Amino acid sequence: MDKKPLLITDTILRDAHQSQAATRMRIEDMLPALEMLDNMGYWSLECWGGATFDSCMRFLGEDPWERLRTIKKHVKNTKLQMLFRGQNILGYKHYGDDVVDAFVAKSIENGIDVIRIFDALNDPRNLETAVKSCKKYGGICETAISYTVSPVHNEEYFVKLAKTFEEMGADVICIKDMANLLLPYDAYSLVKKLKENVSLPIHLHTHNTTGTGDMTYLKACEAGVDIIDTALSPMANGTSQPSTEAIVATLKGGDRDTGLDLEKLSEAASHFRKVADRLKAEGILDPKVLNVDGKTLMYQVPGGMLSNLLSQLKQAGKEDKYYEALAEVPRVRKDFGYPPLVTPTSQIVGSQAVLNVLTGERYKMVTKESKALLRGEYGALPAPVNEEVRKKAIGDDEVITCRPADLIGDELPTYAAELKEKGLGKSEEDVLSYALFPQVAEKFLKERDSIKSGAPAEDENTVREITVEDISE
Repeated sequence: MDKKPLLITDTILRDAHQSQAATRMRIEDMLPALEMLDNMGYWSLECWGGATFDSCMRFLGEDPWERLRTIKKHVKNTKLQMLFRGQNILGYKHYGDDVVDAFVAKSIENGIDVIRIFDALNDPRNLETAVKSCKKYGGICETAISYTVSPVHNEEYFVKLAKTFEEMGADVICIKDMANLLLPYDAYSLVKKLKENVSLPIHLHTHNTTGTGDMTYLKACEAGVDIIDTALSPMANGTSQPSTEAIVATLKGGDRDTGLDLEKLSEAASHFRKVADRLKAEGILDPKVLNVDGKTLMYQVPGGMLSNLLSQLKQAGKEDKYYEALAEVPRVRKDFGYPPLVTPTSQIVGSQAVLNVLTGERYKMVTKESKALLRGEYGALPAPVNEEVRKKAIGDDEVITCRPADLIGDELPTYAAELKEKGLGKSEEDVLSYALFPQVAEKFLKERDSIKSGAPAEDENTVREITVEDISE
C-alpha cells in the first residue's frame, strides 16, 4: 500500500447540496464557513459548475460569476474546483468551440483552479477543446472517465480512455462514479490498473446511493488512489458523497492518514448542520435522499434520475408504472448503444423509457433528444445501437460520424449581439450566461439590473419548481 497521505476534495459547496438539496445552498450559507474550509488542508474545494450555474440564476437570484468571485475572495490557500461537461459546458447541448474556450478562460480568470472535464458518452473528441483551453489559460486539467457497467465498459476500456486523456495533456485522471456503481473490489482492481498504466494522479469520485461508497474508497485507498471526493457530514451519504469526517477518522494513524484535523472539520460541520436543518424545514432537503437504494445497482439509475422518472409518471397520473419504467431503462440503454447514465444521457434514456411505458408501444413516440442521440449529435455511442430502433426514430437521416462540434461555427458574436439588442448584459460573463441558458439568463439579468437601479424586481418571491437539472450530475 502507498504510504503517502490521501488527499481530499470536499464537495460541500457543490455536489453535496446538488445531490441532496437540488443545488439550493446560497452564497450567504457558505460565507461564514469559507475561511474555515480554506484552512482545513483539503486538496481542493469543489464549489462551482454542474447545476450550480443554472440554479443560481433560476432559483436563487444570484449571479454565478459573482458567487465564484466571492468564494475566491475568502479562499486563498485551497484550490477551487468546478465540474464541466466538455462540449456541453454546463448546458444540455453542444456549443461552438469559441464558447467553450471563452467559458474556460473566464472560469479561470474568476477564480477556478481545477476543471474536471467529462463527457456523458466518454467520447474524447468532446473534451478536446476544453482540455486545450484549460491548459492554455493555466488551469489544472482533470479529465474524468464516466464510470458505468455494461458489456462494453470493462477495465481495458477505462485504461485505454485514461491513456488517451494522458496523451491529450490531462494533469489528473478522475474516475467519476456518478451512480455509485463502482463496487469496492472493482475499485481496487481498476485503480491498480490505472496506476500501472498512466503516470498521472488518480482522483476517485463516488456517491453513497447504494451504501457502498465508504468501502469503495477504502479499497481504492489500498490500491493507491491519490485523491477522493467526500462531503462534510451534514450533507454527506445517500445520494451525496461519503462523509469527510468518517474517512479522515478511519485513516487516522495509518499509512494513508489524511492529516486533516477532526476538530476543525467538526467546527465547519456545525455551521453546515444549521444550513441542512433550514433546507429540511423548507422541504428542499428530503430525508429520503439519505436512504440506501439497492435498485441503483440493479438498474444503474442515478438518484436524480429516479426522482425525475417518478415526477414524469406522477404528472401523467401513472405512478403505478414506476417499476415498469425502471425495468425499461436498461432496455432503452442497450438499444441506444450503452451510454453511461449521466447528464444529459440519463435524462434522455429515462424520458424515453417513461414514454415507452406510457404509450404502451416501444418507440411509438420518440423524444427529439433521443433522435439527436441516435443521430450522433452528442458524439460516438460506446456500442452499436439497435438499428431497427434507430430507423424507427430517425428514418433515413444521416448519422453524424465526425466530432459534433465541427459542424458548429462561432456562436459568441451572435449571443453578444442578441443580448445587446435586448439592452441587457454588462460583461463577457453575462454573454456566456446567456449563451448557456438564454431564457433563464435573460430573466435573471432583467431582474438583477432592475434591483440595482432601484426598480422592483419581477417575480421576486416566486417559488419555482425543482427540476431534474438541479439533481443530476
